[in-house]
Amino acid sequence: MEEVEGMMVDCPVCNGLKTAHSRIKTENIPYFGEVMETSVVCDVCGYKHSDVIVLDHDDPVRYEMEISKDKLSNRVVRSQSATVSIPKLGIKVEPGPKSQGYISNIEGVLKRFQNGVRQALILFPKDEAQKNAEDILEKIDKLLNGNLKADLIIEDPLGQSSIVDSDVKKRKLTKKELANLKNSSTIIDMDK
Repeated sequence: MEEVEGMMVDCPVCNGLKTAHSRIKTENIPYFGEVMETSVVCDVCGYKHSDVIVLDHDDPVRYEMEISKDKLSNRVVRSQSATVSIPKLGIKVEPGPKSQGYISNIEGVLKRFQNGVRQALILFPKDEAQKNAEDILEKIDKLLNGNLKADLIIEDPLGQSSIVDSDVKKRKLTKKELANLKNSSTIIDMDK
């Protein structure tokens, strides 16, 4: 692990002059490869922000695996450039400007979807949206309890994501699939 000296910067929230500690370090993390971790913490207002930027990239990849009760503990690596979906439930998370990668398991991915749907329940109070959200939450509960099976799909144009399991279906993304994916990642090429 290589740490770059931290420095004091102006806080983007309270506008305090040189009140925030900014640190950058690079590290090699299993499943991700070389990453750059950044953090900013303000001493005055308490603002905190951290991010992980993957510096390595690989061929565009698609993973597909059937979710079942005995697979809930399987490792999932989602990079900030990946789209995660469960088509049977009609749910998908695409990368955006604030997208962050994570290492979790299938149960953790389902709980992330649960939290997102619960937030949507609050934001979209219309009857139809409420009914759809409640239906999705019920299906996620069934997946978590082993009473339903569905496919989890991860598509990553930078090839940084993974589902770790011997039964996972892995293949390169087609040009058409790649063209239809959202990608908001910043690519830092350290070789040039």
